[in-house]
Amino acid sequence: MRLFVAVLALAIAVPLSAAEPTLAEKLKPIIAAHKGKIAIAVKNLTTGEAYEHNPDDVMQTASLIKLAVMVEAYRQADEKTLDLTKMMTLAKDDKVPGSGILTDHLTEGATLSIRDGIRLMIRYSDNTATNMLLDRVGIKNVNISTVKLGVPETRVNSKVYKRSSSSVDKARSEKYQLGSTTAKETLKLLELIHTEKAASVESCKAMIAHLKANDDKELLLRYLPEGTVMAHKTGATKQVRTDAGILYVPDTTDADKKRKIPVIVVVLTNENEDERWILDNAAQVTISKIGQAVYDHVSLPVKKSP
Repeated sequence: MRLFVAVLALAIAVPLSAAEPTLAEKLKPIIAAHKGKIAIAVKNLTTGEAYEHNPDDVMQTASLIKLAVMVEAYRQADEKTLDLTKMMTLAKDDKVPGSGILTDHLTEGATLSIRDGIRLMIRYSDNTATNMLLDRVGIKNVNISTVKLGVPETRVNSKVYKRSSSSVDKARSEKYQLGSTTAKETLKLLELIHTEKAASVESCKAMIAHLKANDDKELLLRYLPEGTVMAHKTGATKQVRTDAGILYVPDTTDADKKRKIPVIVVVLTNENEDERWILDNAAQVTISKIGQAVYDHVSLPVKKSP
């Protein structure tokens, strides 16, 4: 009898299987270890499960603001005020440094369509293409549309590397440089694109295709299985690293392994202590770990009731 009681007590004290940590529990130590400001917004578009950390903090975007520029271009195309097939001519004054291929690989006088400019802006984060597009769509028009879409803190302040001559808001340019947003607002903008409400259905599908073609795999995608698909945009300056998009996670309940679960993941980091331009920059590693945690959490097999 004593042995039976002892065994029973042990069984009660030690659960047969520990409960799976929540997403918040998985992300908490990653956030705590980060040396800088960080804001996160996550939403599973299939189940509705969500997570937020400092979601309303207004943060610098770096090149992530190019997402809003793309949305405005397609909204104007829908309104027939912008022709995406119209050709743009590259001028010497258009060329600016930083990411992209136009400045270093094309000569003045080269032509490209507005649609191709969007492709370059999103896939390669081309700064010169971005400025050429802003000349066509108008910086102020981008910000008018973000207000209409319910994301008023998502604003572009100037052309890239031309803040002194093109800023539409000197105070915000000084505080946020190229652009600003919040984690919650960027999530909302991505959800509007996913649900085909940011612009026409055709335009939203085109925007998703652009975002899926983004060639930056060093942030949210870095630790994920090869071939993982994400429609996203990144951004980086010395003290800023950002990545935001729709992650398509394999549905483990699908016997054919073809169905995907769309999950919006937004990570904004500012004022980062590590300013190195290397793969293992601390903020980049932080964002990569967050991407891995979200992916692993969503891809967990559904536990059946006993």
